[in-house]
Amino acid sequence: MTGPQAGQWNGGGQAPARPRRSLVSWVLMAVVLVGALAYGLRPDDSPRTTEERVHELASTTRCPTCRSQSVAESDAPIAREIRDDIRRRVERGESDDEIRDFLVGRFGQDVLLTPPASGVAGLVWVIPVAALVLAGGGLALAFRRWRSRVPRVATDADRALVDRALEP
Repeated sequence: MTGPQAGQWNGGGQAPARPRRSLVSWVLMAVVLVGALAYGLRPDDSPRTTEERVHELASTTRCPTCRSQSVAESDAPIAREIRDDIRRRVERGESDDEIRDFLVGRFGQDVLLTPPASGVAGLVWVIPVAALVLAGGGLALAFRRWRSRVPRVATDADRALVDRALEP
């Protein structure tokens, strides 16, 4: 085995040059990903109808009698009453936050299906994202370590040492 092989150190003590194309493709993928996320996360500015607002508010509110369903899904009498109340409040011009605040005041914080994104409840939103970022970083570090390992090749001096040790 003479001369450096792919993935091995060359005689000058430097790592083999990586193709510039690889770096460009990674940068291009990062730009596309950031662009897609920015486009997907921009707010929807189209006006919503009364029915859309009522359905959105009802689907994020838990039914007080049947805890496993939202007010939008439930057929319980209290759920129908809450949907009608939400519709009346939307038609009066109340904001979504005002309607949610009214429902929380009447039924308690548990009436909301989505926890608030602040305080201790904010951990529900932060912990999964942090775990995902840490897992991705750990994988990237592991792949980098695996890729940077150089295969060891026995030298002539090593072979001679082994041959001397095996002689009777």
